Amino acid sequence: MQQREEKQLESALDSLIQRVNDLKSSIAAMIFKVENEYETLNWPQFLDNFALLSGHLTSLSKLLNHDKCPPLRNLTVLPLNLSPERDEQLAQLTEGRVTTFAHDLVPDYLRTKLEPMAESKMLHFEQKAATVTYENAQKQVAAYQKVVSNIWDIVSKTREEWEVESSSRGNTQQHSSVSDTHLLVTAIGMGKGLKPNPNANGAPGQPTGGMMVPPQGRPGSAGQGPIPPSTQTMTMNKTPSTIKTNIKSATQIHPYNR
Repeated sequence: MQQREEKQLESALDSLIQRVNDLKSSIAAMIFKVENEYETLNWPQFLDNFALLSGHLTSLSKLLNHDKCPPLRNLTVLPLNLSPERDEQLAQLTEGRVTTFAHDLVPDYLRTKLEPMAESKMLHFEQKAATVTYENAQKQVAAYQKVVSNIWDIVSKTREEWEVESSSRGNTQQHSSVSDTHLLVTAIGMGKGLKPNPNANGAPGQPTGGMMVPPQGRPGSAGQGPIPPSTQTMTMNKTPSTIKTNIKSATQIHPYNR
């Protein structure tokens, strides 16, 4: 019976040590990220690390509450050897944190009660809580519940608004076509898909097939478009009259008049 209990205790301690080492590794990784990756660390990554720590604590508590785990409260740890000399095995087990198991360290490492300062603070808080009447305690609890419920309502309302907004964005009708956009870009930039004009050899002033006609600008400006027909007609009417007048005056003063 005693050997069975010893084996059960040994296996439980091995499992507890493994869970504690996993928890320690997760805490060390989280501290490293907070100290060295604080510029790139975001809130979701921090929450993931915190959830990992919570999972390790949950597994550790389940292991302690398991039926096969012996009640560790009934066990007592006694020092078998106290020495001020360095203990290499102890340093290896504690990863260099504890190198000696001397008389001044045993009360701290094998303590079964709180430290005197922490114990006095706990007693002070317990006495302060004992002086509060039942009615005042109920009022404080009701006030805290009201604050928590208000915060919960705000968070729930905000979440509903986000869900409605995201669903409305997903059901938005499409008002454009990617293929049509590509066709327009290739037509304007490279002339692809443009049909020739059947009146390419028609009357003057009409655009030829497959050529882009620039927009008409302001008269007299650089890069202006074609001259309107009315302006072109007025210019043609004025030019022959000027030439005719000049020719007539030249014939009058020409010395070799026929």
